[in-house]
Amino acid sequence: MIKRRDFLRNTSIASLMAFSLPQIVEAAMPKAPSLKLSKDDIILFQGDSITDAGRKKEDNLFNNPASLGTGYVVQAAAEMLLSQADKDLKIYNKGISGNKVFQLANRWEKDCLDIKPDILSILIGVNDYWHKHDGKYDGTVEVYRNDLKALLQRTLQVLPNVKLVIGEPFAVKGIKAVDDTWYPEFDTYRVAAKEIAKEFNAVFVPYQKVFDEAQKVAPGAYWTGDGVHPTLAGAKLMASAWLKAVKG
Repeated sequence: MIKRRDFLRNTSIASLMAFSLPQIVEAAMPKAPSLKLSKDDIILFQGDSITDAGRKKEDNLFNNPASLGTGYVVQAAAEMLLSQADKDLKIYNKGISGNKVFQLANRWEKDCLDIKPDILSILIGVNDYWHKHDGKYDGTVEVYRNDLKALLQRTLQVLPNVKLVIGEPFAVKGIKAVDDTWYPEFDTYRVAAKEIAKEFNAVFVPYQKVFDEAQKVAPGAYWTGDGVHPTLAGAKLMASAWLKAVKG
């Protein structure tokens, strides 16, 4: 595996990203279904630290850089607001670092249902496994599956017309926190998320496949600092995959 510093020294990053990013995303999700954005859509991103990305939590602003964090959400939002300026979109980020599914449920009234999103994007699951792996949580993949299904059913009871986007929990093996002991159990959470997306007719964003494809272009440490949280390039990769899923 090429060391990250050697890769950065010997490669033109600008040309690499300009040439490779669309191909990476296309290879990961060439036939992905899409949603179409409509005028006045409210778009809500939900999840854990990957979504949170250091956002300013004390305000409730939409389309605000500080409120959207420094990760994939702000990058996806910027592209949507630029390319769809005529639609007057309102984009919120309500991810909270460390969250598992049951913690989303505990704050769902305020942080989702009251916002009344037209498009709801959820990326959750890595902590449901990671915290169990580290002995800080006693959940199982069945708990994850049942909790997420219950959350989506609750959402649809209040917002029957909401369009759902489910992000696949992902990890990059061999980078700091993620080692062989994660597998094969972690993969069962990925499978559960995909099955739930199908059951609820949600757009599924295959982030694991996206990061697997990305490692054919640059090493894992280029895309994530610890195997879970994306680097700047990794966040751009995620945003591109999300936009491909939503906009086609």
